[in-house]
Order: sequence, then structure tokens, then C-alpha cells
Amino acid sequence: MIEIEDILQNEVPKINFNNVSFSWPGNIAKLISNCSFSINKQGLWMIVGKNGSGKSTLLKLIAGLLKPSKGVINNQANVGMVFQNPDHQILMPNCRSELLLNINQKSGRKDVTNKINIALKKVGLTGFDKRPIHTLSGGQKQRLTIASSLISDKNFILMDEPTALLDSSSQIEVLEIIKDLTKNKRNPFTVLWITHRLEELTYADAVAEMKNGNLSDWQKPLNFKYN
Repeated sequence: MIEIEDILQNEVPKINFNNVSFSWPGNIAKLISNCSFSINKQGLWMIVGKNGSGKSTLLKLIAGLLKPSKGVINNQANVGMVFQNPDHQILMPNCRSELLLNINQKSGRKDVTNKINIALKKVGLTGFDKRPIHTLSGGQKQRLTIASSLISDKNFILMDEPTALLDSSSQIEVLEIIKDLTKNKRNPFTVLWITHRLEELTYADAVAEMKNGNLSDWQKPLNFKYN
């Protein structure tokens, strides 16, 4: 039997919102209001917006953690999340055991080791398989969470201010790794990245602003003006 994950793995991941609204039960105020947009090409897509504009709620709707009050979400992607603080996501004592936790298919020992080595290499952590988590820097921990998504065959990653707690050099390292991953044509990979750091927008393929529970049209970074 062919699993849906196998079908989606080598296809361009797609997300479509059609007049989606969300409010908490019993609350008239809408956190998301008649929101319509599409992400149908691989790449690095970034969203900016003020606190309370609905950015994190939008990600939770995409991830399926929340259900819309109105409208339709068409999700043709294997969605994963990378949190702002990697310490809230990493559970195991070393890099290998953390990645083992995220391998979602049965494999022989040799295949498992190969998958782990490939995932670590993709995020610039070659040779880190036995490294204890507590010895990693913040940037290295964040790269490990990205590797965990890769090894679990996710092809659409939601990142909610993933560099907010990182220094400038680690911020650039994570950005460049993500940018390289989203350029891979053989294994289409898309990232939706929320940021408050406007300097990060230069790495994006498309940028939009979240405002009052709605998302603006996607624009190229050079054409984007933050209101």
C-alpha cells in the first residue's frame, strides 16, 4: 500500500487558504479573517507582521493544530515545525538519539546510520552524531531541529522566528542552510518563515505582511514595503 507521505515526498509541496477565518469558541473577535493565499512553488517564503497580527495562529492552522472556523485549507504537503527555542523541541541527550526519534520508517542499522549522516551533513553538522545536546550552541541546536524535520521526510517546514534567540553569525548560518535546502530541485522543499528581522527578507523568494488577521499579496523582497 502506498502511503500519502510517499506520494508527496518528491512533489512540490502546496498550501492553499480559501477565505479562512479563525476565532476561539465563544469569542466574536477573529484572529484570522477571510484569509486567502497560496504557496505553490518551492522556496523560502517569509511573513512579517506586528505582535498580535495573527502570524503564529496562521502557522498553527497550516500545521493542523487549529481548525478554521470558516473556509477551506487545502494541504498537499508533509508539514513540520521548527520552534523559536530549540530547547522546547529537542528531547533526547545526543544528536543521534534525537534523530532516531524522528525517523518514521523501519530501517536496518546501516540504513539508519546513513540517513543520520546525510541529515547532519545537510545542516552542516557532519560528525556530530555522538555529540551531547548540552554541548551544542544555540545555532547548532536549531540546525539539529531542521535535520530532525529532514530525516522525518517533511517537505514543508514552518519556522516561527527561528533566529530570534541566535547571535548574528548563527542567524546567517541557519538562513544560508535553509536557503540551500529550498533550492534542491530533486527533493522539493519549502519553508514558511516568520520574522521580525527585516534584514532576513533578502534571503526570501517571496514576502508578505500579516496585518489584522489577513495576509497581503506575495512580493519579491526588493519590491516589498513594510507598513
